[in-house]
Amino acid sequence: MPDKEVPAYYSQWVSSECIPAILTGEMHAADDPRWAESGATSVEEYARWASHICGMACTKMLIEELRGERATLFELLDRSREVGGYVVSEAGIKGLYYRPLVQLLKEHHALNADVVEHVEAERLAIWLDEGHRVIASVHPTIRTPEQDPPQRGGHLVYLFGLDESGRLRYHNPSGLPGASQADVRLAPSVFARFFAGRGILIRRG
Repeated sequence: MPDKEVPAYYSQWVSSECIPAILTGEMHAADDPRWAESGATSVEEYARWASHICGMACTKMLIEELRGERATLFELLDRSREVGGYVVSEAGIKGLYYRPLVQLLKEHHALNADVVEHVEAERLAIWLDEGHRVIASVHPTIRTPEQDPPQRGGHLVYLFGLDESGRLRYHNPSGLPGASQADVRLAPSVFARFFAGRGILIRRG
């Protein structure tokens, strides 16, 4: 995929340059100067949800790339909640659940999407080489791939292609600026250390 075809990048915290400070606790999400661009109705709503919407950032990148559709993170969040993609209770926020999101992608965006499970990282490379897209479950520490994760899964990234060396190309909604945010490239064997073997496959054509 030539560089000119790299899809637009969006992070789950609107000010992507602030992610390191937010992750370390030096900055609170409520202090994000661009929070209103998320579509949240208040800064409190934004701060409550921002750490949970990696899947909405992936969805935003997906529908803009494949459908040319623009939507805010919270517009997508509202649609996902309507179909059961998230469940909010006194215990907290649960989700993103894949099947409701697949329903949304099919019915609202006319995309050929399916939940996939028990997938090897090498299979991701085959799908990407065929022109498909994948929202994949990885451990959030994939932002520092030189380290070993404590487990797999818990975070979502948007895979959109391969490079000439066969490395997976993806956008990470909570990656580190200049290092692991946009057009990240990892060999399947490295990606596999973080990959939970599940996600959403979006077929093209």
